[in-house]
Amino acid sequence: MPEDTIIKFPLPDQNVIQNFILESSSIRGRVIRLGTLLDKIIPPHETPEPLSKVMAETIALSSLLSSMLKYEGVFILQIQGDGPVSMVVCDVNSEGHVRACSNYNEEKYEGLLKAQKKKKGKPLTLKNLFGKGYLAFTVDQGVHAERYQGIVALEGKTLEECVQHYFEQSEQVETIIRLAVDQSEGAWRAGGIMIQRMPLEERELQNEIRDQDEEDWVRASILLKSCKDEELLDEKLHENTLLLRLFHEEGVRVLETKNFQAKCRCSEDRLLGVLSNMTKDDIEHIIEDGKILMTCEFCKTNYAIIPPDDLV
Repeated sequence: MPEDTIIKFPLPDQNVIQNFILESSSIRGRVIRLGTLLDKIIPPHETPEPLSKVMAETIALSSLLSSMLKYEGVFILQIQGDGPVSMVVCDVNSEGHVRACSNYNEEKYEGLLKAQKKKKGKPLTLKNLFGKGYLAFTVDQGVHAERYQGIVALEGKTLEECVQHYFEQSEQVETIIRLAVDQSEGAWRAGGIMIQRMPLEERELQNEIRDQDEEDWVRASILLKSCKDEELLDEKLHENTLLLRLFHEEGVRVLETKNFQAKCRCSEDRLLGVLSNMTKDDIEHIIEDGKILMTCEFCKTNYAIIPPDDLV
């Protein structure tokens, strides 16, 4: 090769999911990389770092799961609990627009931090933050189809474990998710890989094929678990290069990609619709100097709405 020949490898995309299959087996998967999307969604909420990290994980998981579905509407992933953090929710519409918000009790959270200091600074767990709660998956397609919802208890140590448990119990699909989230120099980044073992068809259930399928799954699981956080978060490591590193002997084949962007669906017209469902007495209580001040819980945009005459 001539000395002046330079081989340039592609840089990773921002805010993308890459679908793939392992051709030697019945395994399919997805790899996700998020960056600027998280930087637009998380900082306006000004939440404590542990909660911000959970928000980033929820956004990554919501994007992963929504990419598996064909729907016209909104996919919603919601975590609900009775601990210091009462709620984290992220929704992704069929156009790939993502938004998220959270709610926590500051007094309870400060109490949790004091208790953790007595435990020599052990990191906060999912149970510490949410207490007893659940994870809910919802697909809302409006008038196009019946609303679908799945619920699983928050019993895993991580959100990935909770999602894996849901697939194994409710969908009967073996699933492994490897997820990493970090904030460096003020910038958020998330990366993750999910693999699923597809059920064999009836005609494929001979013993030797079943045994081979089990071996393929065990091997792919070990390879995925060997993936380091640094690899998932590396801004210079392309997602396809990462897949080749992990699964080159499995015959990895990349399929279609899907891009996401941070975009809220709030607007003055939508808020006027909310006000139209309120009584005139309620509206009178929130009017100040002829205006109603409202803030979107998702994007934190402030609105000063002058209600029309028929509402006051």
